[in-house]
This record gives sequence, structure tokens and C-alpha cells, in this order.
Amino acid sequence: MKKFSFLFFLLLGSVSYGQGFYDLTTIQNIEITFAESNWDQLLDNEYAGAGGYILAQSVNINGEVFDSIGVKYKGNSTYSANQTKNPFHIELDTYKDHKYEAYTDIKLSNVAKDPSFLREVLSYQILRQYTDAPLSNYANVYVNGTLIGLYSNSESVSKKFVNSRFYSKNNTFVKCNPPGGAGPQTNDFPNLVYLGQDSADYYAAYEIKSDHGWQELIDLCDTLVNHTDSIEEILDVDRALWMHAFNNVLVNLDSYSGGFTQNYYLYRDDYGRFLPIVWDLNESFGKFSMSGGGNLNSTSAKQQMDHLLHDNDSDFPLIQKLLEVPTYKRMYLAHVKTMLLENFDNGVYFSTGQTLQTLIDADVEADDNKFFTYDNFLDNLDLDVGGGGGPGGPPGGQTPGIANLMDGRNDYLLGLSDFTQTEPMIEDISISPSSPVVGNILTITSFITDGVGAYLRYRSEIGAPFNRVEMFDDGNHNDGTANDGVYGADIEIINSYTQYYIYAENDNIGKFSPQRAQHEFYTITATSTNPIVGDLVINEFMASNDATQADQDEEYDDWIELYNNGTESIDLEGYFLSDDTDDAGQWSFPEGSIIESGGYLTIWADNDEDQAGLHANFKLSASAESVLLSNPDTVIIDEVAYIDQTTDISYGRFPNGVGDFQKMNPTFGAENDGTTSTSKGQIEIDNLILFPNPAQDLLTLQSTSKLSVISLYSLTGRKIMEDYPNAQMVSIDISKLADGIYFIIGVTEDDKVITKKFVTKRK
Repeated sequence: MKKFSFLFFLLLGSVSYGQGFYDLTTIQNIEITFAESNWDQLLDNEYAGAGGYILAQSVNINGEVFDSIGVKYKGNSTYSANQTKNPFHIELDTYKDHKYEAYTDIKLSNVAKDPSFLREVLSYQILRQYTDAPLSNYANVYVNGTLIGLYSNSESVSKKFVNSRFYSKNNTFVKCNPPGGAGPQTNDFPNLVYLGQDSADYYAAYEIKSDHGWQELIDLCDTLVNHTDSIEEILDVDRALWMHAFNNVLVNLDSYSGGFTQNYYLYRDDYGRFLPIVWDLNESFGKFSMSGGGNLNSTSAKQQMDHLLHDNDSDFPLIQKLLEVPTYKRMYLAHVKTMLLENFDNGVYFSTGQTLQTLIDADVEADDNKFFTYDNFLDNLDLDVGGGGGPGGPPGGQTPGIANLMDGRNDYLLGLSDFTQTEPMIEDISISPSSPVVGNILTITSFITDGVGAYLRYRSEIGAPFNRVEMFDDGNHNDGTANDGVYGADIEIINSYTQYYIYAENDNIGKFSPQRAQHEFYTITATSTNPIVGDLVINEFMASNDATQADQDEEYDDWIELYNNGTESIDLEGYFLSDDTDDAGQWSFPEGSIIESGGYLTIWADNDEDQAGLHANFKLSASAESVLLSNPDTVIIDEVAYIDQTTDISYGRFPNGVGDFQKMNPTFGAENDGTTSTSKGQIEIDNLILFPNPAQDLLTLQSTSKLSVISLYSLTGRKIMEDYPNAQMVSIDISKLADGIYFIIGVTEDDKVITKKFVTKRK
């Protein structure tokens, strides 16, 4: 078995662990108080009846108390009226408008089928590197002062979830689980088999979580089965392929890839595509044995499960129909190989499992209601475990050791011909011109070997589908000489930012750059042809205002601040603000909008023009977009693009009025001072050394104090990784980063925060 020392765990996903309620280094504490002593019976009765919430007197989350809270039992196979430790769903806003941090729904799983206590949390951690998936960690749960046990605490796949990832929440939203529960009692499976145009034929297999959507779901099934050549118009194929790769590699068979084809959601984005979301991973790593083609009852059978499982099975059209398209199959193989090499072949999954095991060790031992023994917990990261389940609980059966399963599976899969044959190599990606301007035609080139075709995928709106253009090595696409291995493609820059990745394939397998595309991508930032800094400028804005500055109605809304660098007042009547590059005249300043020389003017971006004062007819997205200021002829006179804004941290010019934009402490209606602080103290202190700098493949951090948290950011402000080393010296593998400028932010054990810049350069 492969075991490696855990020097550093690198995450290059678009979504990293957040501090707070889903912080992986902290076990949450949740105390539920019911007025009634027979609370368990009340919850059981409601579960057996209407399935609604009962009133808890209060819920205390990490010391913050909320009164009048909705609580119910949840789960299908992990719930039993005869057991003490049942799964909980806590809804903070059932009766009152409560939320903890940004969350209102708390989903707590009782770890009934997992001796290791690791399967759900570890599986989600792996999955989040490749697609949008729930955050997950651990919580100790008490009821009326009594410890019920240690639970896995996973983010709810709700409208709040899809809004935070996909920037909308009111479109078709489907839970792909039979409403009556999966099992021998039903043959109705959410497998996307086309059953005709009568929506009643789908009711027993799917649950619509939106106000509408049956016809859209039927259209997806019809397109998938009967019109596969149009599938990208209605399905995010790459997300589906990542889902299949994950389910197959981790032998996660209580999923679309297994006997019940369930445990995923579909959300239809604003572009008309369904986006699959994986959830419920408590039986990942081989705990569930029903493959849909028979039971895999031994660890060895699961180790050698077919990597193309169901590719010829019409009962699994989301696998069959995608994998019968040669390019999709090669993309799938590339994803499988990436997942194996980044998590299992190098032993990183085992180191992460050890870290989590150490974190929860004492809490597992203190859990008197757990379904397996403490020795089972200690063993199951490595070894197969039998039995378990507890009195009245679900049967234990044989549970594969995670390492026993995955080391064998990794060796088996990487030994197959699909993964031993030569794959394309994508190197030396470059753009020309290197400092593009909106409206330019931009050339992107790359040196590609062992490929027979290459494609550039790009977009200019966050969350939009990636456009696809072929790259050529013919000497006619600014690619140098024909057949020299340099492939090129031209695209028009229509926005201040463009996101892209490259895919190449040969007759056997594909390759992505970056390898986690489309979840990861490269970003090009362009400037406007219009002057950026003049007398009138956008000076500061906040796209996520939770507690910084309230408007006249005590509402904490997005805001945009203008500044007049000139010596005379400016009448803004007829000028425009917008967050849409296709509609520069989105909101017009009303009569009487005067900004004095050296003065500030703030506009609330809250889409509420009925309020008194300056309230624009749009809101800002905290994820990414642009803010544009235009003159009465709708000529843009200032523009700023941004990505990933932090709540209650503004983005402003420093020096005030003329400098570049940077994250800072908000200075609403006042001079920007360029400082940034967090709850942990000042950002800038000089006790962190980075070497070498510039760096090529390995960057070493050395601090005078232990570093408890380190984060890596791109120049555009996108968080690339976050980790918790608890060491004074840390080495980071940066070999997958493109050449460029990056920032490291470290939090020391004495709660000081350090920021340093470094450069990657390999040419």
C-alpha cells in the first residue's frame, strides 16, 4: 500500500474550503433544545406522517443561539425509529428569519454505514476539486443537553446552493431520487430514460424542487436518448463526465452509476443547460454493492469494477449515450486518469484521511451511539471491516477498507490499456497580444504533441457555456509553420475578462489544460480602449455588503462610489452606470446628480429604484462581472472587471482616485487608504520568506511563527487553494500553475496575517 508523508495538500479547485461553518479543521458544536422531553417520539411521529418540522425551543450553533427553529429527522436507509442517533435536518428560517453565516439549512448525517467516519467528508473533498459540490465537515450534536454523537455536516443542495454556484435559483430544479425512496419496493428510477411526453410517468422517480420543470426534464430525456447530437444545448456534458468519473473511480454506486441511478440533482441554468450535482456520499468508497448489473460483494470485485460500466446499457442513457460519442469517451478517460493521478496514485487521499481521522478521533471515541466500534473506526481507513449497525440500526455488512479498495483500484485502472497508451501533451500556452484590449482579435497558441486534434473552449461571462473553436497547426492561424506542433486559434475579446482552457485528443484518450477543466480555467484580463482614469472615475465598490454600510432604509446593499479628480463640479444627469457590457446605458443618473470637485457620490446597486436617493436598477454579483461608467453618448469613460469579491471587503483605487484597483477595507464616501484587515489582524507584516522567487515547480514558505492557514490567489483575486499546515516551513507544489504573478496569504498561530507576492517562470 502506498503511504506518503503529508507535507502539503494542494487544491486547485474553483471553490476552496471556507473558514467558518464548513471549515475542515474545526468540529462544529450544535445544541438543540426542545421544550418537550418526548422530543424523539414527536420527531418519529412527524417522520412517519407528514414529514414536516417540529418546533425546537432553540438551537445553539458554536455559541450563537437562535430561538424557534424547525427540526426534523431525515434520511431513508439511515433512519430508524428504534435508534438513538438519527439524521437531522435543521431549518433555521422555518418560523423566523434566522441564518447562521450564510446558511439556513443544516443537514446532519448519522454515519450509520461508515466505520471510518470518513467516506462522506473525504469524498466531497475530492469531488470539489473537479465540479461544484457541497462543503462538508463534522459536528457534535446535543439534544436537551445530551450528546447524541458525531455527525457529518454537509451543505444542503438548495436554491441557495445553486444561486451561489450558478448565479440563479428560480429555474427548473430536479432532485433525482424517488420521492418514496429507492429500494426493492420500486422499479421507478431517475435514470433519464425517455418515457414519453406524459409527465405523470416521471412522478414516481423524480422530485421537482422548483415551481415548474416537468416538460424541461422530459425534453432532456428525449434529447439524451433520441437527439444526442444536440445534447450540449441542454446538458453541461463536462459536468456529467466528471460525475461519472468520480462515481466510477471511487466505486460510489449509490449514485447514477449504480443500481438505483439516484443521488444527484439537476439544475437548469440561465443558458438552458441542465447541470448535474452529486450528493449523498455516505456509501462512497465501495460501501454500496449494487452496480445495476449485479452485486459486487467483495473488495476485489470492486477494485476491478469496469471503468466503462454501463457504456452499452440503455437503462443508463446518461452513461451509454455520452460514452458512445468518441470525443466524450476520451474526455471521460482523461478525467478518470486525472482523478487517479491527483488523489490515489500519489497517496494524497490517504494523507488527507489520516488528517481527518486524527481530527475526529476523540469525538468518535466519545460517541456512545455510533454504529460501529472505535476499533472499527481506527481500522477502516486501511482495512475491511465486518458487522456493525447497532441495536435497531441498519445492517453493517462488509465495509471495504478505503486504502485496501483504492490502492488496488488505482493499480488496476492505471494498468489498463486505456490509461497506459500515450496521451497528448499541452505545453507553452501563450496569448498575443500579451496585453489585449477589448475589441482585439486575440491569438492563443500551444505546443501540442501526440495529439490529432485540439480545441479551444472560451467564454466571456461567468457561468456561461464555453464556446468551442478548433485549433490548427497549418501555418494559417498565427501558429508558426505548418506541422511544427504549435496549434493556434483566434478569438475576439468582447469583455474585460475571458476564461478559457484547451483540450487535445488522439485516437485513444484526451487531455485538458488545466487538467481540471472546465472547473478550472485560465483567465485573460483585457483593458478598455477608453481612458481608465480621468476626472470622473469609479473609485470604490462593494459587491457583497453584509454589515458595512446601510442605506437610508437600513438595508445592506451593494454600492458603487464615484470620485471627481477634477477642479470643477460635474453634473451627472444623463450619465450611465451598468454591470452589463452589452448595455452600457442600463441606468441613468437623474436630474440633480452633482459631484463636487474632490467629492464622492455613492449609488446603491440594489435594483430598487422606488427607494429615495440614488438606487440603480441592477445588483452586483459577488462572483464576477464588470462595472461601467458612461457619458451621455454611452461612451464608456471608466470600467473595472472583477472576480470573487469577499463579503464586507471593498474593491477600490489606491492611491485614491487614480491608482489600480485592489481589495481593501471599505472607506464609504471617504479617501481610500489601501489597507486590508481581517478578523485575524493586519494583512501586511514582514515575517514570511518565499524562495525561490521566481519559482518553477516548488515554492517554499518560511515564517517566524507557525502558519495555521495559507491561501494562494491569482493576480485577478481568484482563490486557487487553501490549506492548514500548522508548520513554520511549508513546501508547495506549483508545477500546475501557469507562468504569472500570484499572492500567498498566511495566517500565523498568533493570528497575524501575512501577504507576499511571487512569480512563476519556467521559460
